[in-house]
Amino acid sequence: MSLPAILPFAQEQIRKSLFDGAIAVDATAGNGHDTLFLAKAVGASGHVYSFDIQQEALERTHLRLHSEGVGARVTLYRKGHQFMREVLPEQVYGRVAAMMFNLGYLPRGDRQVTTRAESTITALEQGLPLLAPYGVCTLVLYTGHPGGEKEADAVLAFTKQLDPKQYDAAWYQMLNRNHAPSVVAIKKVR
Repeated sequence: MSLPAILPFAQEQIRKSLFDGAIAVDATAGNGHDTLFLAKAVGASGHVYSFDIQQEALERTHLRLHSEGVGARVTLYRKGHQFMREVLPEQVYGRVAAMMFNLGYLPRGDRQVTTRAESTITALEQGLPLLAPYGVCTLVLYTGHPGGEKEADAVLAFTKQLDPKQYDAAWYQMLNRNHAPSVVAIKKVR
């Protein structure tokens, strides 16, 4: 199964902020592609915290990580991303180099279970302050499913109001495809 073309673009935005020993968060584990990318990028001395509300997603992610030999670098939480501040250890606050969101539903899963605007905005409110200086957060937005357009609009509205003295934000989208995924990239500037 091929990944949407925009996902490698989101990973490239994140890659610049990662290093051996880095802390990262995958706010939406899904099939584990981003969690695996982050686990490899943080190296043996780094750590990734990954969230999903679906047991199926966590099982897929677990299998993917262990088949690549990086499972020990990741802590999986069966919780919504809106609870990240509640469960992440305090010692990572202000030290998260990268945070990824891949919104929507679990591919090959229940399409009725999707991320939602309200919980995603709460997760951003909690997550962005956890970023280290020059840390990066990406969000892949999908508008082709029920609720996706509302969630994308909410993320864009939230991002537009971020303090430019604290964050740089950009929106990348494909212009030649209907309902193509797009990426929001947010960098903490101090």
